Amino acid sequence: MDARLGWALAVVAVALGWVQYGWRGVVLALSVVVFWLLLQFTRALRAMRTAGGAPVGRVASAVMLQAKLKPRLRLMDVIQLTQSLGEKLADEAPGQPETFRWTDDSGASVTLRLKGGRVVDWDFSRPAVDEPPTAA
Repeated sequence: MDARLGWALAVVAVALGWVQYGWRGVVLALSVVVFWLLLQFTRALRAMRTAGGAPVGRVASAVMLQAKLKPRLRLMDVIQLTQSLGEKLADEAPGQPETFRWTDDSGASVTLRLKGGRVVDWDFSRPAVDEPPTAA
């Protein structure tokens, strides 16, 4: 959800609480907004605690990660999918996306490009495998 939409809904809830129930409605609406913010904060802390215990840039299966990715996915959701922080390859420069990479034990990797904290696109790569010689 877009942050502007969330704050707009919070303002509408407070206004509706005032119109319907007076100051008690405002207190109820503010309580709901604070509860929602605490839920989001707890979710972010849980993801960071899980990712903090794993090696940076490692994932169990790059193939499975690549299959679960979709455009506009938030970085927090990607961290929850991978259960680790990505290896940062490039900072977000003006007009350029941030780049992160996750690699699995086989050497396959997924490189994500993010703009504004959301996935723009990604590349999946596997290590080159030597082909067995063919009998002629």
